[in-house]
Amino acid sequence: MKFKSLPVFALLMLSGCSLIPDYQQPVSPVEAQWPTGQAYDWQGDQRSTAAALPQAKEFFKDPALVRFLDVALENNRDLRIAAKNVESYRALYRIQRAERFPTLDGDASGNRTRLPDDLSPSGDSRIDSQYKVGLVTAYELDLFNRIQSLSNQALEKYLATEEAQRSIQIALIGDVATTYFLWRTDQALLDLTNATLTSYVESLAMIESSAAAGTSSELDVRQARTLVNQAQAQQALYTRRIAQDVNALQLLLGGKIPTGLPNSSPLAMSAISKVPAGLPADLLLNRPDIRAAEHQLLAANANIGAARAAFFPRISLTASVGSASSDLDGLFNGGSDSWSFAPQISVPIFNAGKLRANLDYAEIQKDVSVATYEKSIQTAFREVADGLAARGTYGKQLSAQRELVDNYKSYFVLAQQRYDLGVDSYLTVLDAQRELFASQQKLLNDQLDQINSEVQFYKALGGGWNVSQN
Repeated sequence: MKFKSLPVFALLMLSGCSLIPDYQQPVSPVEAQWPTGQAYDWQGDQRSTAAALPQAKEFFKDPALVRFLDVALENNRDLRIAAKNVESYRALYRIQRAERFPTLDGDASGNRTRLPDDLSPSGDSRIDSQYKVGLVTAYELDLFNRIQSLSNQALEKYLATEEAQRSIQIALIGDVATTYFLWRTDQALLDLTNATLTSYVESLAMIESSAAAGTSSELDVRQARTLVNQAQAQQALYTRRIAQDVNALQLLLGGKIPTGLPNSSPLAMSAISKVPAGLPADLLLNRPDIRAAEHQLLAANANIGAARAAFFPRISLTASVGSASSDLDGLFNGGSDSWSFAPQISVPIFNAGKLRANLDYAEIQKDVSVATYEKSIQTAFREVADGLAARGTYGKQLSAQRELVDNYKSYFVLAQQRYDLGVDSYLTVLDAQRELFASQQKLLNDQLDQINSEVQFYKALGGGWNVSQN
């Protein structure tokens, strides 16, 4: 008797035990501190948590850009798709969670059968009738937490899609900001080109007059006309780029650019707030893409528990209670009560290795999720390190470029004076004009790169629109 009761005792001992592996957060595959060195601008204690990452409305100082962000977050189609994906995974989780509870259904049926005379025990044909009405309930005893494991998996996938939606929102904020600043820069470049072209045209007219008077050569005329042609090509280029920038902005906004925009801030670092120094390296763990990767890892971990539970028996209970009668009028008469109780146990015996393969697959998927989680941390650390290198070097680069522009302005003035005095040819003036124009273009593009690098740095740290950093 003791031997016969051993399997039952073991089954009761195992029942209710979770077969999900104990979750251990993978060790971070990056350094505990941000990189340091000549290229990096990061002062203060990196372990400090006093500094907080500002929200987007405090980070972006340009009122027109803030208006653009409001419109984009309201109308962008990618964000709408992400929101619907969250709702769909929420529904899937509710479906899976419902499996943990008994079902209760109302049931009514009727059946009339004619029995021919050669099959009837009495030798006479007859019609048999049967009517039933009642309640049917079914429930699976989750002894090994198979259903609970699947519910946990669905929950983690739902939470992962929520974090993915936040990632898309942050990416959208960054895309709108960088496209907006590109649009503003191209407008500034077009204004610069128009002013330079006007100067080139005036110089060409002067050289042509001098050539007609015999004081300038045809070579001077050709050189002056070359600069006019180059500036005209640049004018067409920036005109096209502005139109393309508007198209890109309208796609991101989900509609036309709003009218009645507030005055824009100057196109400089004053258009954004500087991310404070002293942010801890573990702030990366608050990035939604990393949190989404960890939820996917937790889902894969829960799926292992479901795969393990599939090796054990499944017990389901089905019961019904109601009324049955051969006459429809007699369904609710006395003595018509009926009930049934049908427990069922299913024990896997042979499945050609299907359950083993399913468990192997679940474990492999967990390994994949671990690698994905670690890669997301490494990518985030690289993006932040790039941002630190950018903020540590762009200031010096822009300072040198501004000084270069000032030098070329002086060079152009001196070249013009020497030409007027007859000391140098007009080739020197043209060269000074060309170099000045190129250096001014480079300065505007460097300013754009600096602003965008700070936006990307803010984005890399997980900054967003009303997104909690807890």
